[in-house]
Amino acid sequence: MTIVLFFIAHWYLSLFVQTFYLHRYSAHRMFTMSPFWEKVFHVLTWLAQGSSYLNPAVYGMMHRAHHAFADTEQDPHSPKYDDNPFRMMWKTAGWYNGLLYGEKKLDERFTRDLPHWKTMEVIGESWASRIAWGLLYAAFYFAFATAWWQWLLLPLQFVMGPLHGVIINWYAHKYGYVNYPTDNTSRNLMPVDLLMMGEGLHNNHHTHAARANFGMRWWEFDPTWPVIRLLHAVGVIRLRKVAG
Repeated sequence: MTIVLFFIAHWYLSLFVQTFYLHRYSAHRMFTMSPFWEKVFHVLTWLAQGSSYLNPAVYGMMHRAHHAFADTEQDPHSPKYDDNPFRMMWKTAGWYNGLLYGEKKLDERFTRDLPHWKTMEVIGESWASRIAWGLLYAAFYFAFATAWWQWLLLPLQFVMGPLHGVIINWYAHKYGYVNYPTDNTSRNLMPVDLLMMGEGLHNNHHTHAARANFGMRWWEFDPTWPVIRLLHAVGVIRLRKVAG
């Protein structure tokens, strides 16, 4: 039971920093925050994603390209051009590394106004950090695993950040329902998106990319939205007017 709780906690902590900080803040700037809070959430991203840390600036660039070139050959991740999610994930990794090391160039519209913190980026991207986090996860399993099947969860924890990305970019472009006709294949996976903290309301997001609340219909629920409202109310962030 301890391992299952550990996995669930890691799932939602990693997912929260990805949807809140990497996606809604870095990529879309749906709200603003001070340099202090930007650094706080960058550290939290490293702590939550651990071995699968994703550079916020690189994530922001890549996601902006996804919106600009959705379901075309220039899309960093589209199921339209890959046979399975693993091949799509490999292509996405190529994009990520190309942007990270400067081998792939994008226009200024994709690279401006992104959160940068060189020290934290170097730490998070280092193999020393990734391996150390992986060893910590493994040590936790050695200490608390009580059944063989629990070990099947460990590899998923090693790649938690990219795993969340591939779930949305593969399945939410193939399955689900559509509120808004678009020029891409985006779908809403489920109306009450407790599993992916609102990321599954993908058709809504592709249609209203600047809107911080991914739920559009009265019966749709984006669990990250109440957290955003709370952080806005206490002054940690400031929502942009277009994001309500």
